[in-house]
Amino acid sequence: MKNLALCDLESIDELACPKDSCVDLNSPALTIFTDFEAVQPIVLDASTSAVEAEKLMINSHVRLIIIVDKSHFLGVVSLDDLNLQGIIKREANGIPRAELCVVDFMQTRNELKAFSYDELQKSSINDVVETLQKRGQQHCIVVDQNSHMIRGIISASDIARQLRVPININKDSSFVNIFNALYHSAA
Repeated sequence: MKNLALCDLESIDELACPKDSCVDLNSPALTIFTDFEAVQPIVLDASTSAVEAEKLMINSHVRLIIIVDKSHFLGVVSLDDLNLQGIIKREANGIPRAELCVVDFMQTRNELKAFSYDELQKSSINDVVETLQKRGQQHCIVVDQNSHMIRGIISASDIARQLRVPININKDSSFVNIFNALYHSAA
């Protein structure tokens, strides 16, 4: 093992920053895109316990995880999906907390909508933000339709962090969404 020498900081008073830190709403959408060809995504097996997934998400500082079964994409689960109210509701229906899995909370791939990578290449950050706001989505999967693969993900919180501005995404509270929430809670 090599023993590294430590330096004094007396003469150091500047902070390094990225050379291309001029990201704004007109910047290309790909500048805020988490590309799975460059970054390994966090994925969980469908049988992972909901409590374990929640802990992992909190400790990893991620709010959305991809759910797979033998590397095949099944859906996603968000930290909001794993909220205590949802767990308690399922416990009240007779399912012990220890038996709850991420698959019990996930949004299936049939329920999700995604950005096309080809279209994203021609879009601005503002286009992405407006779409996320219209749909009330904090995250959106990006797919490469040519290769039939999930290429990455876009997160409103990542955009807000890079732009250093708050981005408010409110879920639509239309009658249909309220009805669906009530119908599924009664089932």
